[in-house]
Amino acid sequence: MSSAATVTIEGVSKSYEVRAGDDVLALDRVDLDITPGSFVAIVGPSGCGKSTLLSLLAGLTPVSSGRLSIDGDQVLKPHPKAGVVFQSDLLLYWRSILDNILLPIEIKGLDRKAYADRARDLLVQVGLKGFADKFPSELSGGMRQRVAICRALIQEPGLLLMDEPFGALDALTREQMIMDLQTMWMRLGNTVLFITHGIDEAVFLADRVIVMSPRPGRVDLDLTIDISRPRRWGGIHEKPRFQHFVRQVREVFEAQGVLVAH
Repeated sequence: MSSAATVTIEGVSKSYEVRAGDDVLALDRVDLDITPGSFVAIVGPSGCGKSTLLSLLAGLTPVSSGRLSIDGDQVLKPHPKAGVVFQSDLLLYWRSILDNILLPIEIKGLDRKAYADRARDLLVQVGLKGFADKFPSELSGGMRQRVAICRALIQEPGLLLMDEPFGALDALTREQMIMDLQTMWMRLGNTVLFITHGIDEAVFLADRVIVMSPRPGRVDLDLTIDISRPRRWGGIHEKPRFQHFVRQVREVFEAQGVLVAH
């Protein structure tokens, strides 16, 4: 397995040009150090730059200023230690499930046969044993997202970047996927950066919750979640420690005017 990656974000800003000719500042001087093997969740209002930050780390978009590095290597293009999972599964409908998972292997020119058994093992681990020869159209939305996670994990990346991966799922499927992700992460021990709108989801999964300000995105709160693992979704919402952390995040959103206190 790839060793867990260290992530360093130093004074990162990102602006975009719009048709009117003015620049829109999406991120403003963001600083973060993410230790190897940690699970970090980023929450914030729509448009605060959460997904932009992930895209920058994935090497899909260049920074306007500042520096991003993974294990000390400046991010100027997609990094070999990083795997990415988006909200949409982005599976290729004409390829089988096994072929979809092995796509990154083919793109990098690696030996497909050497990874085929690993791909099948991943399918077993996410509850999709026997689905290797099926096609995306034969799977539910939750099942397809499990395949997308397998595709990101096929090379056992030291850094897993996840952009609201459960946002389009129904409540029951989402709950199961949250539990499954915790289990997989505890087994792999890699570094995870997880973007979400869900406060409960962030507090449940993460070691740290980063709360972003409305645009331009800045770090308004860096909160350590010291709740023992494994965590159980059922019942944890009533526990005082869990409520304490959720309340801290909500209070930041209330101070921002994103949530209205009643």
